[in-house]
Parts: sequence; C-alpha cells; structure tokens
Amino acid sequence: MPINFTVFVQVNGFVMNRRLFLRQAGVAIGLPFLPSLTSSKIAVGSQQVVTGSKKMVCIGNMLGFHPAAFWPSAKQVGVEGGFTSLEGFEYGTTTQPLNEIREQSTLIQGLDHDTKGGHFGIHSFLSGVKQNEASSMIHGNVTIDQFAAEHVVGQTRFPSLTIGSLEGIHGGCQLSWTRTGTRVPPIPGPEQLFKKLFVDATEQDKDSAADRFALQNSILDVVQEQAHDLQRSLNQRDKNKLDEYFTSVRDVEKGIARRRRWIDVPKPEAMIKQPQNRNMVEDLPLLYDLIVMALQTNATKVATLEIGGDFNPADLGIPGGYHSLSHHGQLQDRIDALITLETYQIEQFVRFVKKLAVTLDDTGPLLDTTTVLFGSGMGDANSHTNRNLPIVLAGGSFAHRKLLAFDTGHPHRPPLANLFVSMLQEFGVEAESFAKSTGTLRGLV
Repeated sequence: MPINFTVFVQVNGFVMNRRLFLRQAGVAIGLPFLPSLTSSKIAVGSQQVVTGSKKMVCIGNMLGFHPAAFWPSAKQVGVEGGFTSLEGFEYGTTTQPLNEIREQSTLIQGLDHDTKGGHFGIHSFLSGVKQNEASSMIHGNVTIDQFAAEHVVGQTRFPSLTIGSLEGIHGGCQLSWTRTGTRVPPIPGPEQLFKKLFVDATEQDKDSAADRFALQNSILDVVQEQAHDLQRSLNQRDKNKLDEYFTSVRDVEKGIARRRRWIDVPKPEAMIKQPQNRNMVEDLPLLYDLIVMALQTNATKVATLEIGGDFNPADLGIPGGYHSLSHHGQLQDRIDALITLETYQIEQFVRFVKKLAVTLDDTGPLLDTTTVLFGSGMGDANSHTNRNLPIVLAGGSFAHRKLLAFDTGHPHRPPLANLFVSMLQEFGVEAESFAKSTGTLRGLV
C-alpha cells in the first residue's frame, strides 16, 4: 500500500514542495534531515523486509462492550502490585463463549492509550495516537496493521486487507491509518472482498496498473537525480545521510518490482460461490470465513475488520439502534439487548479463532502463526470513556489460557501500545517501540 510523504528538495537555494506530485503517484519516499540545508523535514528510513509465515488479524468493535458483562467479577481479580496473571477465572456474561478457546486466548484487563474523546478516541484503537497528536509522533498515527504491512510489501498480493462499513458514526470505518494520517479505505462487504480475493482483473485493469508502476519508476528517477544535485551543498556527515536516502530509494524500487509481479499472477480458485452483501449481522460469519481464505491462500498476511456502522440490532430481532443501545442509561432492558448483540459478536469471533485452528496452510494450523487481536477503542460507550479497553488476544506463540489484569490506578501501568510491540515482534518485525509504548507487555511469555 503506498505511503505518501512530503519531500522538500533544495537546489541552488530554491525549495520545492513535491507533496502533490508524489501523492498523486503514490510513491513512498522522503528526504532525510540534512542540517547543511536551510530546510529540514521528516526523515524516513528504509524498512526491513520480514520473511516467514507470520500473520496478523485485528478486529475492532466501534462501540465497545458493556463492562459489567464483559469482565470477570471484581472478587475474582485481586490486582496486587499493579498486575496479576490468573488462570482459574470465570468469564463475564458476554465473554462466556471464550471458554471454547480458553487454551488459545488471553483476556487482558486494565489497558488503554490514556486518551480521551469518546467516539473521537476510538480511532486511536490500533494506533495509540489520536489524529491531532500525530504530528508529534515519529510514526504519526500509523496503526499496527499498516506498520506490519509495510514490512511485507510484495510478499503477498495485498499488503493488508481493511474491512468495514462505509456508513456509521463519523463516516464509517476508521480502524486503519497510514503514517501520514490517511484513513485506509475499507472493503465494505463480502461481495467486494470476494471479488478482490478471487476475481481476476481485466486486461484493461492490468494495463492501467502497469502504467501506474511505470509512472512511479519515472518519478523515482527524477527524485534520485535531484537528490544527487544536493551533494554539492552537503558536508560529509550529511552526504552519509544522503547515501542512506539512496538506499531507501532502492528499497522503494524493489517494492514496486515486487508489486508489479502480481499483475499477471492468476488469483486462486474460489472455495465458495460469490456472495452478495446482506447486512453486517448476517455477513459477519462470511467476512470471517473470507479472511481465513485470504490467509490460507497467502493473499495477505495482515487483515483488519471493524464491527459497527451498519451492525443493526434489528437483524438479531432486537429493537433499537446499536448506538442508542450503547448509551443505555442503566436501563435494564437496554442493557439486556446490548448483552445479546455483544455476545453474538464474541460468538462469531470464537468461531473465527476455532476455524483458524483447524485450517491448514503449508506450515500447519493457521492459528499457530496468526496473532489475533479483538477489542475496541471504547471502554464504556454509555459514559464515553476510552479507559480500560476490552482486549482479547488469541493465537500465535503466546502463553495463553489466562487473564492478565493491570491496575488502572497504578502509576506504572503499561500502555496498550506495549501489547502492540509484543504483537509486532511475534509478527517478525524487530520493533522496540510503537506509539507511546514503554516496552513489551509482561505476562505474555
């Protein structure tokens, strides 16, 4: 997936902002910080390419879960020293279905990004950074899925798949973000996802793609030529930095070559008939199935799914809207309805994890190599809080079958981003930090 950066090139004292030119071409490139020049902007280092079979799936619920029904009872969870790891615990009312995957999952309580804003805070779920904070962060508000996908460009047909509604609060799914603060447009339903995975492009589409790749290569030639002109104005230290920049250009060229090779590669044969979009409630199991197929056929290693927007309780026989039910005002009939639809969501998640456990690729069960995150950027929709986010981690090589509970009032409570560092390392990225992390998350290994 292209990542856009602003590139400032100074030649003979003239500074050119190449933002629009590069954005239109979709070129992922940026000049390093060069003190020898009067203008300095963001440095973008080269990326390490990850090899292997590791995969990642992140599932986000737009409106969170009713905390009293989601978490184990407070009597079970005695947090000492700010942290506890508990195996013999009973799930809450909503999370009872997780008993079926207890051996393959971990429930994590007490973590968040220390953000506020209610619905405006949920979009930081996978990034740990709100949009208005992005400019102060080294990676902007890039989400964990896109950060991981940057490291596997070319290894699969799609670096990532982002699935979610085009409708809903604040304009639909906003689960995935690039490091430049751009929302990744979601695939809105199973019909579109099926076509993306299994329907081959027309010859006209292939020609258009080839033209785009040719344009990208020509732009890289121009950018590199202009960067060479800068060397006359640089000291030795900055010349070394510019050499690093040329390395990043070569990495981009390799990335284009890797993506180009997929143009004429036939897509795999579909395992099911082409579906039609119905509604989010009925489509949810099918979307999960298509994600399994995408991982099994190596169409991608990274996928995200947001539940919300067009998730209509009426399709479960429940009166009222999803958003209005989440603001239940402590009315029991609304809470009961909310528990019903939230339990359904967790049941479908459990079904997905179980399917990963019995679906094989060339390395074995998909669940063994796939890290699955399930949760929300909303801790309690009724009170509009983004604290104590509901988090379930499944799959991969983590030590599961437990509850990890962190004291939300402890001064050294880790941020949720620590979990993301652990997930990135499990994926194969040599990441030491992500967003506002302070390390990896204790209790997972």
